[in-house]
Amino acid sequence: MAAVESIEILSPGLQTTVQDLGRFGFGRYGVAPSGALDSFALRIGNLLVDNPENQACLETTLLGLRIKALTDVLIAVTGANLQPRVDKRPLEMWCSHILNKGEILSFSGPSSGCRSYIALGGGIDIPPVLGSKSTSLPSGFGGFQGIALEAGAILFSDSPQAKLVASHRKFEPKWIPTYPGKWIVRVIWGPQDDDFTEGGRQTFLKSSYKVSSESDRTGIRLDGPLIQRKADIPESIISEGLISGSIQVPGDGKPIIILGETVSGGYRKIATVISADLPLLGQIRPGDEIHFISISVDEAIKALRKMEIRIKHFKERLSDKASKREKIIP
Repeated sequence: MAAVESIEILSPGLQTTVQDLGRFGFGRYGVAPSGALDSFALRIGNLLVDNPENQACLETTLLGLRIKALTDVLIAVTGANLQPRVDKRPLEMWCSHILNKGEILSFSGPSSGCRSYIALGGGIDIPPVLGSKSTSLPSGFGGFQGIALEAGAILFSDSPQAKLVASHRKFEPKWIPTYPGKWIVRVIWGPQDDDFTEGGRQTFLKSSYKVSSESDRTGIRLDGPLIQRKADIPESIISEGLISGSIQVPGDGKPIIILGETVSGGYRKIATVISADLPLLGQIRPGDEIHFISISVDEAIKALRKMEIRIKHFKERLSDKASKREKIIP
């Protein structure tokens, strides 16, 4: 396969990075997983352009990204609706399109959600670091030179011409997530929920929290009623490993939802966001409201299974269509 110049970053917008599904198994060395905050959108985007699900994509935040095609390349935009356009024409999301050489893909601002994902047929040809192409901004490695993309950056793709035949793929509309601005996030208790008072636990479930402007890829900081821990419990604990979705309560009583750039912490976790809702965390914007509901482990497993079944059915549908196309070609 030949890597060719596929796109040029004309303007990086607020923040645009290269992300895949992340790097795992290195937490003991202080290396966070990084990766797409909305893994569902990234996976579907890759399938739309005939890539493996874990291929690196662009993750862009809120507004301002402008990309120029340096060759004909298949693209799909998923995740937040940041009003994508090709030249001045609106671009349909959750669908594959050919971006012709010289055309410009731009994003004018959020209609819903926070982060869009741009999948390129043939992926992004950069060397993996510790098994992943994801950009780790705190550590300064991975992705494109370990930094957020800047104007003038040129990215390569592997044989993008070979992917053009997969244009006009479309994800099932009824399965496209919605990003409401007022969120209901499902959690399971723990691991240290017993260290909080019953009143603190009820506060956590019955309150609406507003997303702070200090939120980033490290975590979502929340403003709202304070969560009380038990009187005989110290403010912090010995630092331990964290996973994405852990909800820490520091000494000020304001919860923080941990995201993909954090690997350890020394505050108690009152609850953990279920795996099926983790992709939604990447679409929560400053100023949004969050309400938590607790569910059982069995319910969390069913929710994850439901999401994975949808992806499986979509892959099977694509495979069936590809088989039919191969039979038609002489």
